[in-house]
Amino acid sequence: MDKLDSMAAVCDFDPIAGKIPATKVEITVSLVVLYTQGVETKQWREFGRTEVIDNTLDPDFVRKYILDYFFEEKQNLRFDVYDIDSKSPDLAKHDFLGQVFCTLGEIVGSPASRLEKPLGGILGKKCGTIILSAEELGNCREVATMQFCAHKLDKKDFFGKSDPFMVFYRSNEDGTCTICHKTEVVKNTLNPVWQAISIPVRALCNGDFDRTIKAEVYDWDRDGSHDFIGEFTTSYRDLSRGQSQFNVYEVSGEEGRVGGNPSQSTSLHYMNPYQMNAYAMALKAVGEIIQDYDSDKMFPALGFGAKLPPDGQVSHEFPLNGNIENPYCNGMEGILEAYHQSLKTVQLYGPTNFAPVVNHVAKYAVAVQDGSQYFVLLIITDGVISDMAQTKEAIVNAAKLPMSIIIVGVGQAEFDAMVELDGDDIRISSRGKLAERDIVQFVPFRDYMDRTGNHVLSMARLAKDVLAEIPEQLILYMKSRGIKPCLLHTYPIYLK
Repeated sequence: MDKLDSMAAVCDFDPIAGKIPATKVEITVSLVVLYTQGVETKQWREFGRTEVIDNTLDPDFVRKYILDYFFEEKQNLRFDVYDIDSKSPDLAKHDFLGQVFCTLGEIVGSPASRLEKPLGGILGKKCGTIILSAEELGNCREVATMQFCAHKLDKKDFFGKSDPFMVFYRSNEDGTCTICHKTEVVKNTLNPVWQAISIPVRALCNGDFDRTIKAEVYDWDRDGSHDFIGEFTTSYRDLSRGQSQFNVYEVSGEEGRVGGNPSQSTSLHYMNPYQMNAYAMALKAVGEIIQDYDSDKMFPALGFGAKLPPDGQVSHEFPLNGNIENPYCNGMEGILEAYHQSLKTVQLYGPTNFAPVVNHVAKYAVAVQDGSQYFVLLIITDGVISDMAQTKEAIVNAAKLPMSIIIVGVGQAEFDAMVELDGDDIRISSRGKLAERDIVQFVPFRDYMDRTGNHVLSMARLAKDVLAEIPEQLILYMKSRGIKPCLLHTYPIYLK
């Protein structure tokens, strides 16, 4: 098969004059061509065609069909699929791959408005499956004009550089994603500047400005087996702020998509039966000291950046012990036990968003600003961060609250982003607003590893340096509010 053309199944409607549709829905066709049937004539007429996607048996089409939906009517649709062999618009000159019949009501009424049906039309042959989904369109009429560029993308081609292009997806209410735009390919560069695009906001987020928009970057290959370079997430609200720190994104590659398998020694989470991994050592080193300042020794321990059972939904804030109602663990031993159990049940996955965790602790801190409690958030990370701008904003806001943040970096990655969050050299800021005080302390664990393999000594050195700034941060907050210091509350959090 040279090319697969998903021609939007032709959907023809003979609207009755003056009739108002119940709503407009958008049909997404993943493997198709589209026709509609007149209400009175019963004749099929072509409604539209998708773009042609080269060299693939699993096309995901960008072009959509906008149909008027009438709940009280039976609206027959037919989707035909072709393998396109030339530029001729005459379908008779191309290979017919199959067809399917359904009604618009079937699609809308399916679970999550997503219908899968086998293609037929060729006697004795299995033709594959067509996937149709529908979503009610909002009334948003805005059009977004944007331009994207990238810097220092990963090199995927053995000869030459990469040939990058971007694919944009909007998230759906059921957790799936729908492709909504694909850029042109920029040849032989790791620093592409793509042409400006204009796209209806309705297509990007259906009028929900806070709905997640995912962008993936690929290296184009002639045979259709495009290489994944990386991805990031954003929202239309952030995009609409224009050129700013909120629209600078880290493109996370495969290591940001799926974390290493904890059962393999190459993973930072490797569960070695004879010794603790770096995450466990960092937890134990810092936690065993700071827990002495917590009154009840009960710690809420959270993880984020993982797919959770049973449905594989990605979470950025889940209890390590699996108990949503009570995420508290009894002392450091309880935290370590919950951590090891979680590695057996979740799949490490990106993107890695820090802001939700910072905001989570800030919600508790904002409620007790009388000096009776002071919160310490411990983040252990491999250095990947997908929401740098949002995290800066969260830290600037948290700097006004009774809380500190400890970040321990594990592994051999570059920790430039973590150093920036530390703010020792340059006070962290967001939207031109400086943090009221320095509340972040970052250290890379590798700097404390004892060359003789003495992990007890490594942990002692780590704890000493990572906790050095906490007393001063606590006192500075209390003095600025005229408060006498009291209790600490710690929130150990682990990252993939």
